[in-house]
Amino acid sequence: MNRYLSLVTLLALGLTACQTQSDQNSLAPYVSPQYAAAPFDMPAVATVNIPAYSVSLSDFGAKGDGGTLCTEAFAAAMKALDEKGGGHLIVPSGIWLTGPIQFVSNVDLHVEQGALVLFTTDYDAYPEVTTIYEGNTSTRKMAPLYAYEVNNIAITGSGSFDGQGQAWRPSKKGKFTSSQWSTLTSGSGVEVNSVWYPNAKEDDLKGVEDKPDMRRVTNRPVLLDFIRCNRVLLKDATFSNSPAWNIHPLMCEDLVIDNVTIRNPWFAQNGDGLDLESCNRVLILNSTFDVGDDAICIKSGKDKEGRDWKRPCQNVIIDGCTVLHGHGGFVIGSEMSSGANNIYVHNCLFNGTDTGLRMKSTRGRGGVIENIYIDQINMVAISGDAFTFDLYYANKPVGGKADKDSSAEDAVPPVTEETPCFRNLYISNVICQGAKRAIWFNGLPEMPLENLQMRNSLFVADKGCEMHYAKDITFENVTIQNSKGERVITADVTNFVEK
Repeated sequence: MNRYLSLVTLLALGLTACQTQSDQNSLAPYVSPQYAAAPFDMPAVATVNIPAYSVSLSDFGAKGDGGTLCTEAFAAAMKALDEKGGGHLIVPSGIWLTGPIQFVSNVDLHVEQGALVLFTTDYDAYPEVTTIYEGNTSTRKMAPLYAYEVNNIAITGSGSFDGQGQAWRPSKKGKFTSSQWSTLTSGSGVEVNSVWYPNAKEDDLKGVEDKPDMRRVTNRPVLLDFIRCNRVLLKDATFSNSPAWNIHPLMCEDLVIDNVTIRNPWFAQNGDGLDLESCNRVLILNSTFDVGDDAICIKSGKDKEGRDWKRPCQNVIIDGCTVLHGHGGFVIGSEMSSGANNIYVHNCLFNGTDTGLRMKSTRGRGGVIENIYIDQINMVAISGDAFTFDLYYANKPVGGKADKDSSAEDAVPPVTEETPCFRNLYISNVICQGAKRAIWFNGLPEMPLENLQMRNSLFVADKGCEMHYAKDITFENVTIQNSKGERVITADVTNFVEK
C-alpha cells in the first residue's frame, strides 16, 4: 500500500486530492495500515478524486456574519462547480447561516479553520424528501447536508457544522436539573407531560396545550444524509448539534471518515453519532464522538423492508476512535435486517459511555450478523454493561423465552426469516476498568448467540457475567473481577468453555 501517496501528502504538496476527471477510472485506494491488520480480506477503499478547480463561497454574494442567509449562495456555488466538472468549494472563516446544502458529484466542501456553517431553524427552509430513518422509508425534512446518488464527494477542513438541533428535538425533563430545565424552557415551545417541544416559529408551528404540534419533532432531519453515493470522504471537520442522528451514510460505497469530531448534547433525543447503514468498503479512523445516543452504530434496515434490500453493512474497519458520552461505544442494531459481516473494530477508547460494546435486535428483524472482530478496546467508567448482547431489545423478556407479546408458557416460535442471527464474534484484548456489570448475553431460545470467542481480556465491574441462550462460547484468559454476586451465571448455555 505504501506505493500510493496519501491524501495528506497530496495536499501538503499543494496538489488536489486527486488528478483530473480523465483519471477517474484509475483511483488509488485511501492509505491505511489497517488493511493488512484486518482479520478478513478487506478490499481497498477508493479515495475521492476532486478536480483542481476551486471557488470561494464569498464569490457568490455570501456573507459570513451569522445573520445573512446563504442558501442561494451555496446552491449557486455548487451549480458553478458542477458546470466545470467539479472542484473545491471553499468556506472561509466566518459564520455562514444557511438552509440545506445539496451536493453534486465531484465536489469537496472545504470548511476552513474558523468557519462555522450554521443551519437555519426555519422549518420551511427544508423541503420534504423521501428517505430512510430507523430502517424504514420515511418522509422527513431534507438533511442540512444532503446528497442523493452522487459520486466522488468530500467534506474537508477543520471548520464546523451546527444543525441547531435544539430547535427540533424534544427534551425529557428527567434528564435535567431544575435550573437546566428552567433555562431550556424559557424559549419558544410548549411543555406537555414533562416533555419540552421546541418551536422556532411562533405562528403556524406553535403548539397548543396538551396537544403540541409534532411536525417539527416527527419530521426532524439527520444532520448529514448521504444516500447511494460512491467515493465519499469526511475529513477533519466537526459535526455538531443535529436535529436527529448526526451522520447517516446509507447504501454508500468507498466511504472514508477520518479525524472528524461528532458531537451532540448528552441529553439529545435520538442524538446518535454515526449510523452506518448498508454500506460497503468503509474506513472510520481517528475520530472522536461525544453524543446523546449510540456513538458508532452499524445498521442495515428494519424488518421486511430491510430484509428486502439485501444490502448488508460489510467490509468496515473502525480504528483509533474515542467515544466519550454515548449510550453505546460500538453498536450493532437494532435495525440490522439486511445483516452485517466483516466488521473490524480496533484500538478504541470508550470513556464514560452507558455501555461499551452493544449488540441488539429482536424477533421480527431477521438478518445474519457474522464475522465481527473486536480487538484492543479500552473502557473506563461504564455506567451499565461493558459488553451487552440482547435479542430481546425493547421487548423486556420475562421467564426466559417470553417477551412483551408472549408468556413463559407459550411455545418457542419457529426459526424464520424474521429470526435474527448473531454468530462468529471474535473479541480480544479488552480492558474495562469500572462498569455496573461486565457481560450480559441474552439470546433467543430458538436462535442462541453462537460461536463467540473472547481472549486476553479484563473486566472490573460491580457484577460479573450473565449468559442466557448461547452456545459454543469460549473464554480464554478472561479475567472478571466483580465485587457483587457470582462471577459467571449461565442459563440455557451449551458448550461454554473457559481456558
